[in-house]
Amino acid sequence: MIAINSISDFRAAVRNGPYAWPGGYPLYFVTSDGAALSFDAAKAERRNILESIRDKSSDGWRVVGCVINWEGSELVCDHTGKRIECAYADE
Repeated sequence: MIAINSISDFRAAVRNGPYAWPGGYPLYFVTSDGAALSFDAAKAERRNILESIRDKSSDGWRVVGCVINWEGSELVCDHTGKRIECAYADE
């Protein structure tokens, strides 16, 4: 997991894109309350996320990490309900 401890950490993770390098494995964000956020949702809600990181809020928007989805074929974004791509899974 890539820890997100500051606004600059979050911005760097978004700039690096939705795939890990090397390997091209799909990434997603994890909030302080354990929710999963897709890259698209995190980009769309970046203002809420940045504010929560700045204020160290426990409002469900504070992103604390960026993680590879290895085999979670059932993992969905807790904001949009859309499936989050995984690296290895039976489709």
